[in-house]
Amino acid sequence: MAKKIKKSTRISGLTSGTILHAGEKKSDGIKVTIIDYNEAQFQEKEVKKAEECFPFKDKPTVTWINIDGLDDFEIMEKVGKHFDMHPMVLDDIVNTGQRAKFEEFEDYIYIVLKMFYLNGKDNEIQSEQVSLILGSNFVISFQESQSGDVFNPVRERIRTAKGRIRKMGADYLAYALLDAIVDSYYLIMERMGEKIEEIEEELMLNPMPPTLQTIHDLRRDTIFLRKSVWPLREVAGGLQRSESKLIQKSTDIYLRDVYDHTIQVIDTIETFRDMISGMLDIYLSSLSNKMNEVMKVLTIIATIFIPITFIAGVYGMNFKYMPEFNWRWGYFGALGLMLMVILTMLTYFKRKRWI
Repeated sequence: MAKKIKKSTRISGLTSGTILHAGEKKSDGIKVTIIDYNEAQFQEKEVKKAEECFPFKDKPTVTWINIDGLDDFEIMEKVGKHFDMHPMVLDDIVNTGQRAKFEEFEDYIYIVLKMFYLNGKDNEIQSEQVSLILGSNFVISFQESQSGDVFNPVRERIRTAKGRIRKMGADYLAYALLDAIVDSYYLIMERMGEKIEEIEEELMLNPMPPTLQTIHDLRRDTIFLRKSVWPLREVAGGLQRSESKLIQKSTDIYLRDVYDHTIQVIDTIETFRDMISGMLDIYLSSLSNKMNEVMKVLTIIATIFIPITFIAGVYGMNFKYMPEFNWRWGYFGALGLMLMVILTMLTYFKRKRWI
């Protein structure tokens, strides 16, 4: 995963409400798509001007306006002004270091959260901020880049009229987008779980210095995921308990489902966090055990050579009246004695289960 500890995305010296993208630049330009539908009809198009979005504000159909890229401040300001967004809301949208939260206004609800997806090339986890504006008959979503998102299943359900999404209102569309983001967390958790299993096996078989770096990277990723997902529980619970006229009672049960999924993701992250914390101890223990095995082998070799070195030293003194000095088989007798000592010690070590 890319570097998680980011510098502040706020630019000092600016008046509050000033629209200026202060996050990492992830795309060039801006892309605006509109999906307008009801139970009987559907249309989808890409527009170039903000004014083309204006007629959909008061239409009786449900409209999803998706804006990819946050660099065209003119379009952002025009859309924000026409849909009566507070300047501070636009300021939060373009400053991409926001904590997951939701805010209720008289005519709309503002929701911000993190979206994660896997980079297809190297399976790296990518993250970006997604902001949702829920109105009476529209949802406006703001994304940092045009590189992709997790909303394709929602688009397909709208296009093919599968499920109940074409029969429901804008609040159900907002739920569907939230649910798609939370469901994508499961894919991230699955990938992280596989990585943890690989590291656990590596720790047991052959821990190496790069393994320690991998553990630290996983720990950093887990902290970042926890920081991003934990506040989402408050968002899902707050939307479920909201008394806003924009959220129908029939949608509460679906928001409760998002809340339950969020809790499951948080529990999984906490489990991974505990496992990764224990991996460092396992790594150190594995290295210690490996070192103990090496020291045991060296100690056994040294212990075996102590008595045979003594025998070699005694018979190497070359005194004139030394016993067996002129014996024909003295050399071979000394070697045999050394071999007998080695076999005796190995047998003793084996019985003691030291080897």
